[in-house]
Amino acid sequence: MRVYLVQHGEAESMDVDPQRPLTDHGRRVTQRMAEMAAKLDLGVGEIRHSGKTRAQQTAGLFARALSLMGEVNESPNLGPTDDVKPVAQDIQSQGQSVMLVGHLPFMSHMAGYLVNQNPDDSPVEFHNSGILCLERGQDGWQVLWHLTPD
Repeated sequence: MRVYLVQHGEAESMDVDPQRPLTDHGRRVTQRMAEMAAKLDLGVGEIRHSGKTRAQQTAGLFARALSLMGEVNESPNLGPTDDVKPVAQDIQSQGQSVMLVGHLPFMSHMAGYLVNQNPDDSPVEFHNSGILCLERGQDGWQVLWHLTPD
């Protein structure tokens, strides 16, 4: 089983738009990353997002590229400062690969918790629109690859 952690694309500042939608640049970069993900044939069964506009838009771009429009769901536990443990327990009990689209510090904490059993010890530095692929093996979760827009 794999989990894909995606930090939302570049968003407008709170001063420009309190809803913080993706910028034009953020949409273009996220679209490019989603198209690259589609070429990798990830085998994602579901995409979950935090419900915040920037995460929802990012999830939508990935869903279209991965042909998963009916499998995109808002998850109440993916907010920037939410506890990662309930989400980690939930994804570990599933049999299908899942993509989580959210925010920092949540994504960083989730990676640290799964890989190093320490939310403050992330194995990677996250970037807007970047994808971290983790795979669960016999010895726990490990980083398979990390794709950034740079």
